[in-house]
Amino acid sequence: MRIAVLLYPDFTALDAVGPYEVLSRIPGAEVVFTAARRGPVRTDMTSLAITADAALDEVDSADLLLVPGGPGTEAQLGDPAVLEWVRAVNATTTWTTSVCSGSLILGAAGLLKGRRATSHWGVLDGLPRFGAEPTGTERVVMDGKYATAAGVSAGIDLALTLTGLIAGDATAQAIQLLIEYDPQPPYASGSIAKASPEVIEGAKRLLAA
Repeated sequence: MRIAVLLYPDFTALDAVGPYEVLSRIPGAEVVFTAARRGPVRTDMTSLAITADAALDEVDSADLLLVPGGPGTEAQLGDPAVLEWVRAVNATTTWTTSVCSGSLILGAAGLLKGRRATSHWGVLDGLPRFGAEPTGTERVVMDGKYATAAGVSAGIDLALTLTGLIAGDATAQAIQLLIEYDPQPPYASGSIAKASPEVIEGAKRLLAA
């Protein structure tokens, strides 16, 4: 099973790496990180880069496509080469997926029209302009072969969900245990529905920065 992960400048690291830690452990899985050009691609925090081992024109098909989000998403929405690549690979996939604002890229490529989808709470209201029906109540939203995850850490939930569908619940649970994914956050402010107004304002300031 070939898994293609799209990289672009200023993507959010965990959007790609979180799902990678799960999906790469599916028996028989092959993961390729791809970008406009081969080489290191800097994340939104700039101190970390992930290497794209293949250029977009070297990856013409995949069983699973993963599109991460991040501050760099906006630039990709107007990049015809990226959107055409997403459409072309989507034609070959069993699953086309996104994390965080990566769903906007799927939307801009015309893949989410009339479909339910989610994204990071900060950009959720951007989905309707691409004809998608946004939902902010689920961390993972499935609609046909399209699977979208909410912000950043939700990508791990997405990957475990897909692993269960692809390789079975037993394999998904074994991988969950292997990576010891058992969240017990010290604060109950992990969603817009739970956070206080003060925390939300603080998060918006960080987002703007």
